[in-house]
Amino acid sequence: MKKLLALLLALTLVLGLAACSSGTDTSTDTATDTGSTTDTGDTADTGDTADTGDTADSGLTPESISIGAILVHDENSGYDMAHIEGITAACEALGIPIENVTFRYNVPEDETCYDEAANLADSGCDIIFSDSYGHQSHMQQAAAEFPDTIFVACTGDTAATSGLPNLKNIFPYTYESRYVSGIVAGMKLQELMESGAVTDPKIGYVGAYPYAEVVSGYTAFLLGIQSIVPEAYMEVQYTNSWYDQVKEGETANALMANGCVIIGQHADSTGAPSAVQAAHEAGSEVYSIGYNIDMLSVAPDAALTSSQNVWSVLYQHTLETFLAGEEIPTDFACGYADGAQTISALGSSCAEGTQEAVDAAWAGLADGSLHIFDTSTFTCQPAADGSYQVDDEGHVTQAFGLDSDGDFVNDTGEAIVDGYFAESVLRAAPYFSLRIDGITELN
Repeated sequence: MKKLLALLLALTLVLGLAACSSGTDTSTDTATDTGSTTDTGDTADTGDTADTGDTADSGLTPESISIGAILVHDENSGYDMAHIEGITAACEALGIPIENVTFRYNVPEDETCYDEAANLADSGCDIIFSDSYGHQSHMQQAAAEFPDTIFVACTGDTAATSGLPNLKNIFPYTYESRYVSGIVAGMKLQELMESGAVTDPKIGYVGAYPYAEVVSGYTAFLLGIQSIVPEAYMEVQYTNSWYDQVKEGETANALMANGCVIIGQHADSTGAPSAVQAAHEAGSEVYSIGYNIDMLSVAPDAALTSSQNVWSVLYQHTLETFLAGEEIPTDFACGYADGAQTISALGSSCAEGTQEAVDAAWAGLADGSLHIFDTSTFTCQPAADGSYQVDDEGHVTQAFGLDSDGDFVNDTGEAIVDGYFAESVLRAAPYFSLRIDGITELN
């Protein structure tokens, strides 16, 4: 009945919203507690929300709260496993029984996502999370129809413009771990070049989609490499899938065949590192930088490290705020300074001095002295769509982080601050979509 009434209300108030996807209901193993954090003030928090209903008189406790979690894949995906572990660790830290979480696995980015979200809300969930970018329009539809439930799209970017006080976005500063993993790659590349094993500093990158999230990450990755080897350049090839082990492996092989000596990835399987390990064992001087999980189990000789998001920090902040009866920020983002970014253990193939270089980068991010997207460190060709402006040398002088009407004219949201692109400040999800010189997209 609740679902029917909500649907009738939504038909009156909201038209034209999109739909989404399905899955199975089961529980998960627990994970290590990463600890709690506080908002340092350098996080994306628009503060432009109305009362969501998550007030002190809600009566919710850790024992009584009901949580829904919509995942695009399952524990076989490193990305989804990071979310499963993140939710589990956050619940452990806050004393929330894991049985209070209903997980929906393998939910595609289509109309069945709405069905899952609506069913979770109708069954009494107080707060519902989704973990994939394509889920957000369906989460927004459900949020419009269930105003008493909080919906959090973990990689969405429309909460601030939706007009819905119960729709939220959270996302970590992924570009930070990308940059630091790039330093690891750069140290290895420098070693290979100094030894004469490599003469062409070409890097490859297996990307899922040409979204800003992916572009921001691979740009930060190359900038990290170039901080060690300035002449390094990169080829990016997209798989058009978040998780396709075969295609990711094939794409890595294609990039290595083009002469790429280190392969990074923004894709969720072990396909690329496995392919690099096979090529390494066959005698090629090639190495891998992974994502989400430690790849040493599948690439013990080729894996250098993986960039990682510590999702428990964001889940814990959101749930802690909700339980305290405080308003959840419309957009919330945080990074290494709050414990939300890291890289996996360094592999045995890493160059000497890598740990020291990594430690220095983390220190710079922690104290604010390192700005990854410093406009003096890269150049761009002029933007045909007007989304950013460059000077005569190709350095960016103005860039719109947000576009309200599709033409970047008279928009607010200037992203260039004190000579650097301020990522994940105007909203939680990445919006760096500049194509810098030195990167070629192959498809």
